[in-house]
Amino acid sequence: MRRHLNLSLQALRSWSARRWAGAAVATLVVGLALGVVTVLIPNPIFGREIPPTAWSYPAWIVTSVLSGMLIATYLRSGPKATADAEDEKLSVWGTVGAFGAWFAIGCPVCNKIALLALGYTGALTYFGPLQPWLAALSLILLAVGLVFRLSGSIACAVPQRRRVSVAQPS
Repeated sequence: MRRHLNLSLQALRSWSARRWAGAAVATLVVGLALGVVTVLIPNPIFGREIPPTAWSYPAWIVTSVLSGMLIATYLRSGPKATADAEDEKLSVWGTVGAFGAWFAIGCPVCNKIALLALGYTGALTYFGPLQPWLAALSLILLAVGLVFRLSGSIACAVPQRRRVSVAQPS
C-alpha cells in the first residue's frame, strides 16, 4: 500500500494545470449536486425532514474533493491509453463510494429505499445510526479508488506475452 501511496503522490505532482482545473470544476459540480439534493445547501427544490448532522458537512466536502480528483484522473493528458479490467474494477470502487456518501449524508427518512425497506420508524431507528459508518466506508472506498487510479497512471502492470506453440503437421 505504501508503494501505491508514493506513486499516487508522484502522479499528483505531475498533474498539469489543466488537470487541476478539471479537478476543481468537478469538485464544485459534485459538491453542488450533492449539497442541493441532500439539502445541505438549502433550496426550494428539495426538502429535508430531519436536520443535517454535524458530520454530514465534512463528509460532503471530503466526498466532493475526492470525487473531483477521481473524475480528473479521466482527463486525457497524453496519447489515449486503454484501461484494463483491474483499472475498471477500481473505478467502480470510487463510484460506489460516491453513491454511498450520497446515501450517508442524506436525510434518513427522505431516502426512498430505506423508507420502503424499513418504514419511517425503522429508517430513523436503524438506518440513521448506520449513516456515519456508511459515510466512513464510502470515503475509504473513494480514497482507495483514487489512490489506485493515480498510482496506475504512473506504473501500470504490462501483461506478459505468452508463447503459443503451433503444432506442425506431420
